[in-house]
Amino acid sequence: MRTQVAIIGSGPSGLLLGQLLTNAGIDNVVIDRVSKDYILGRVRAGVLEEGMVGLLDSAGAGGRMHAEGLPHEGVLLAFDGQDHRIDLLGLTDKRVMVYGQTEVTHDLMDKREATGGVTIYDAGNVTPHGFAGDQPYVTYEMDGATHRIDCDFIAGCDGYHGISRKSVPESAIKTFEKVYPFGWLGILADVPPVSHELIYANHPRGFALCSMRSETRSRYYIQCALDERIEDWSDDRFYDELRRRLPSAHAEAMVTGPSFEKSIAPLRSFVAEPMRFGKLFLVGDAAHIVPPTGAKGLNLAASDVHYLFEGLQEFYGERSTAGIDAYSPRALKRVWKAERFSWSMTMMLHRFPDTEGFGQKIQEAELDYLVHSTAASTALAENYVGLPY
Repeated sequence: MRTQVAIIGSGPSGLLLGQLLTNAGIDNVVIDRVSKDYILGRVRAGVLEEGMVGLLDSAGAGGRMHAEGLPHEGVLLAFDGQDHRIDLLGLTDKRVMVYGQTEVTHDLMDKREATGGVTIYDAGNVTPHGFAGDQPYVTYEMDGATHRIDCDFIAGCDGYHGISRKSVPESAIKTFEKVYPFGWLGILADVPPVSHELIYANHPRGFALCSMRSETRSRYYIQCALDERIEDWSDDRFYDELRRRLPSAHAEAMVTGPSFEKSIAPLRSFVAEPMRFGKLFLVGDAAHIVPPTGAKGLNLAASDVHYLFEGLQEFYGERSTAGIDAYSPRALKRVWKAERFSWSMTMMLHRFPDTEGFGQKIQEAELDYLVHSTAASTALAENYVGLPY
């Protein structure tokens, strides 16, 4: 098989890149080692920046998002038993859209099928080759045979644990990482959200986040120790702990119900540099991970797609390599700003082993300054809604 761009990974970044390329008349094939049902079964982020909303519209996959998604014009910071609202729209003239990653993926899959895009699922041993030279290709195994896809470029959209970054020689890549000493215990439940806007809570017992996927489905998190076990957390215990960390008005108004998904996620910051290796480009989680506090993971993948698509479109339309040559520095400049924001939100809202005493007073002072300073509130708001591409 021959194509122009081989895309490894059929998550939202791979599908979004594939659809933008298809719409531009650039041939591409998406390959994934897992099944379509497995991908749609993964529960991920749900806060979309306006930049990502625009990319989904450009891909022709934004219709259901606009019909069913929830535009949000503010977020709530809860501390000292009170809510403090950050007016995103008033401070930045921008909103965010609450719409689950699973729904984004579903919409992109539907659009790809409708436009005849080729996606190969359940492909074994997917491996990129030859990307340091002029004849890159991808191999995979299926039905007892090895298949080969020759291409001009390879986009590694296969996540943190994928083969794309692992295929790069260690001497050619530098990684930066910070591992946080806690995790998030999260549940999904078909109950109405406790608030129509997200609540980020700083509390002596630990951080909490009240989010949602729709007007009838809630996503709740509490900070927990890394050695906690899901089996030890009944729904009742989780809701009791969540209520303790929220202002009383929210705790009393909360509607509870059985969860249908429960998990513990460790938090880390990770960046790999550069994001281009010859004809191989790393995209999204293959190149970087952010703690979810800043709602940046999926959105960073979208900005990577934006930069790479622009470069590939320029290459095929104008025979210029300027865009693809600039891909890594352009993407990393935005990545590190999002890493900084996610790190700062994590440091400000969570309880660390040294938070007591001086550390706690610093958090309290920072939160008080943030909500009483228009300049500080604006800085948070413009980072939350997303810096420009």
